[in-house]
Amino acid sequence: MTTMTSAFDLVILGAGSGGYACALRAAQLGLSVALVEKDLVGGTCLHRGCIPTKALLHAAEVADNARDGAQFGVHATLDRVDLAEVKAYSESVVARLYQGLIGLVRSRQITVVDGGGRLELTGSGPQVTVGENSYRGRHIVLATGSYSRSLPGLRIDGDRVLTSEHALALEKLPTSAIVIGGGVIGVEFASAWRSFGVDVTVVEALPRLLPVEEPEISTALERAFRKRSITALTGMAITKAERTAAGIEVTLADDSTVAADLLLVAVGRGANTDGLGYAESGVAMERGFLTVNERLETSIPGVRAVGDIVAGYQLAHRGFAHGIFVAEDIAYADRLLPHPPTPVLDENIPRVTYSDPEIASVGLSEEEARARYEQVETLTYDLGGNGRSQILRTRGFVKLVRRGDGPVVGVHMIGARVSELVGEAQLITSWDAHPVDVAGLVHAHPTQNEALGEAHLALAGKPLHSHG
Repeated sequence: MTTMTSAFDLVILGAGSGGYACALRAAQLGLSVALVEKDLVGGTCLHRGCIPTKALLHAAEVADNARDGAQFGVHATLDRVDLAEVKAYSESVVARLYQGLIGLVRSRQITVVDGGGRLELTGSGPQVTVGENSYRGRHIVLATGSYSRSLPGLRIDGDRVLTSEHALALEKLPTSAIVIGGGVIGVEFASAWRSFGVDVTVVEALPRLLPVEEPEISTALERAFRKRSITALTGMAITKAERTAAGIEVTLADDSTVAADLLLVAVGRGANTDGLGYAESGVAMERGFLTVNERLETSIPGVRAVGDIVAGYQLAHRGFAHGIFVAEDIAYADRLLPHPPTPVLDENIPRVTYSDPEIASVGLSEEEARARYEQVETLTYDLGGNGRSQILRTRGFVKLVRRGDGPVVGVHMIGARVSELVGEAQLITSWDAHPVDVAGLVHAHPTQNEALGEAHLALAGKPLHSHG
């Protein structure tokens, strides 16, 4: 076989959110780009993660609306949920987005290399090899994403014991399911399946669901789940999982058992760094993640890393932001941009859990703020005072975390559709807005955005629709 060596300004290994965003921005700035991907451009987020999962959750919301319409005077009957048809709808969304993305990549004249790539160090510097071919770049960007983790001794078989990828491929609903892991993925699947009529039990080893969120939010979510007849067993580890004639049986740390048709393992995602030449090339790593500085440079000159292989929030939009930053940072060094880009900070990354109710947050938690600042003030505004929330029949709150008498450094929310509020919340925390700054803005009525305005009015000392 003939060996070929090609040279580019950037060679990007991995075409998920971080990789393709880096490729598109770099090409837009006039850099030559090779994008190496063994699967499909778009990665896990587009094909097996964010997009199909949120399509599933939207279908679940439609099911709830049909079932519960009588509370609004609209009497409807939910005939059935056809999971194969839900899957077809989800796949149609993915297909449209994929075709659009491929069109963008082609229009920017990005070279897409199909195949599994591997980082190698040579006398001429780092390169990515794909089979017998080599792709050299003045800069190498590693963007190989993450994979679904399991637990020691627990065998994923794709039949009774599933990952989220397997769960998305189901064409028939189970009658009952056990979800191991009360983080974002576990909570979202538990919520969707319950909306479809599945009996769901969530088992979380830590003391509460969504342990990275505010304790009050965990409490509110667990209360909402109880109302929806979702069982949440927190502070409870599993010791054994066995297949039975009927499905799966899980033994818990207190020797009790839970049985169901299937088991979803949602215990987080690991960095996809094994077998790709990273360790062999001498890239510094810790706990499986690549070690980088604020400019996302690894220990190997000319090699950067973005997205889920960098320790921190494993979110598609974080990888997307990483990719854009790296492209612009390289372009700035090449004098293609007049100003350097601002490094991406995790505390500025918005986070959303698309369960029912939704959870959205950005900035510092109260605990993080108290560890950083001498004085911290908090305020919680109940959505009961918000007209749009009452129309939607949702419960929840907005919690603000403020540095002393300074800016708001954290916004945390729970309730229907609060994901749509996190954009303004991000502007508030990222631009160091004081409560009086936000209180002075006019929020349209009746919207849930008013809840942010009302919360800041209260924190500024002039509450309107809240006691204070």
